[in-house]
Amino acid sequence: MLRMVLQRLMLGVVTVALVSLIIFAGVELLPGDACTAVLQRDAHGQRLINCRKELGLDRPAYVRYAGWAAGAVRGEFGVSANSDTRISELVGDRVKNSLLLGICALAAGLPLAFLFGILAALKRDKALDLVVSGLAISAMTIPEFVSATMLILVFSGWLGWLPGIVLTSANAPVAKFFPEIILPVVVLSMVMTAHILRTVRSSMIEVLDSDYVRMATLKGVPYRSMILRHVLPNALLPAINVVALTVAWLLGGVVVIETVFNYPGLGRLMVSAISDRDLALVQAIALIVASVYVVVNLTADLLTLVANPRLRTAMARHA
Repeated sequence: MLRMVLQRLMLGVVTVALVSLIIFAGVELLPGDACTAVLQRDAHGQRLINCRKELGLDRPAYVRYAGWAAGAVRGEFGVSANSDTRISELVGDRVKNSLLLGICALAAGLPLAFLFGILAALKRDKALDLVVSGLAISAMTIPEFVSATMLILVFSGWLGWLPGIVLTSANAPVAKFFPEIILPVVVLSMVMTAHILRTVRSSMIEVLDSDYVRMATLKGVPYRSMILRHVLPNALLPAINVVALTVAWLLGGVVVIETVFNYPGLGRLMVSAISDRDLALVQAIALIVASVYVVVNLTADLLTLVANPRLRTAMARHA
């Protein structure tokens, strides 16, 4: 068990290292560099040479990668070429804000996903199941920017109940983002809830149709006891990986939502950095997002390992 956990952790570390190398190489292959982006028409002659020397771009690529990777381990990503500010300071508040958005979406969406997924499975092919499944499929198929635009139009434009864009500054306290954060949270939680709901429903139906549940029913096991003690623990286990994948999806979906709602998070900062060709900032944000993605999936694997007794037994025999 411990050996498998250590192997998963080492795999996660190696994955992040490879991702960092790919990110660095990808930025290196782009035409131009930070100095050509900053200097623009003046990117020639001695000014260009001095800029590259000041930013360390005159050194070999492998030397710069080693220094960048070592700094990233310490949480230092260098200095933004456009704002002459430490990148760690730029992304600090943005990471906090994106985490706030994601955590609120998870807190709002997960209970609804599990609740309606279970109810839809227990009422399979009945009115509740048809309504819930129809709404889930609709939420999954509508693009985030479309649903965001519609919510802004209805709740901000027509009804005037909620603000349509976020005007709070990036370094403001968390409490200042309410109620501006409500619409972005609703949009993010819609798709997330739909995906998890469908998985929970399918898993519940599969377990309900299994042989051991049928046998328990024939033996007269009380229905409520059977659902709570046998069906739910086995049915909800596959949802762990789906939740992890959904959290990883939030990292991508949040870019669109933050841009639409003018939310000062990591996704919007990434868009601005790409527009400004602030390559060092782009590298840092890409590595942070990739690292979170790896950590989330690694956590899901470990939770599945701990929660599934059959996997634990199989690994114990293998060891």
